[in-house]
Amino acid sequence: MSDQILRRLAAPIRRDWSRVDLSSWLTPLALLTGALGLATVFGAFIYAPADAIQGDVQRIFYIHAPMAMIAYLAGGVVALAGLVYLKTRNMLWDVIARCSAEVAVLFTTLVLVTGSLWGRPVWGTWWSWDARLTTTLILWFIYVGYLMLRSYIGEPERAARYSVLVGLLGAIDIPLVHVSVEWWRTLHPQGIIDSATGSPALPGSMLLVFALGTLTMILLYVVLMGLRMRLELMRDAVIAVEEQRMDEIDIAPLAPPSPASELRALDVAGG
Repeated sequence: MSDQILRRLAAPIRRDWSRVDLSSWLTPLALLTGALGLATVFGAFIYAPADAIQGDVQRIFYIHAPMAMIAYLAGGVVALAGLVYLKTRNMLWDVIARCSAEVAVLFTTLVLVTGSLWGRPVWGTWWSWDARLTTTLILWFIYVGYLMLRSYIGEPERAARYSVLVGLLGAIDIPLVHVSVEWWRTLHPQGIIDSATGSPALPGSMLLVFALGTLTMILLYVVLMGLRMRLELMRDAVIAVEEQRMDEIDIAPLAPPSPASELRALDVAGG
């Protein structure tokens, strides 16, 4: 079923899907993302040199750090789309916020998992109540709570309004996660930009692979959002078809009884 047909079926739903056309770019973008992902893996394990202190375990950085950045991006989209929904009452923005929250949970989970995989050989433990780790865990709980709140409130518009507050709470936590390594004493390494000089803290080869990994994760976020919104569009199309059938059943006139059926009824009653 094409996106054009889906939008036509979903017309009764109060969402503006007129500018959403996923079929023309989603598949090519997914293929490009896969190719860049393979290039990132090659760069992380073959092209980039091993870290002088951490060794090969540092190579997880090229996936871990970009995923953290996309978790920030997804959380920012949740807050921004929620605010736009409050202003316009256009449910499309609420769909964007909800889909981005799901992607934010995914990326934040992967950040915590890959961080633990890195921390075990470097710190000697899977988890430490480090400032960066703790604020990231809080961010994960915020977005899980966001999705739970939406699932508990049955009315879509009321769920959209209430969830905006949770999305803003996540947006407040994102800067705390980012600056936690500078505000508090922490075991977590500093960022890729030296705060004292403002210059990159990585050599050119490592910085190139990191940039490639970041681009890959950005495109992956866009692909996941496109797939999730297309699924939402298909769900709306199904709901629209079901409502249309129910309306047809409600307004269908009852057929008058035929003379033959009346005669049979009289015969049965007389017999």
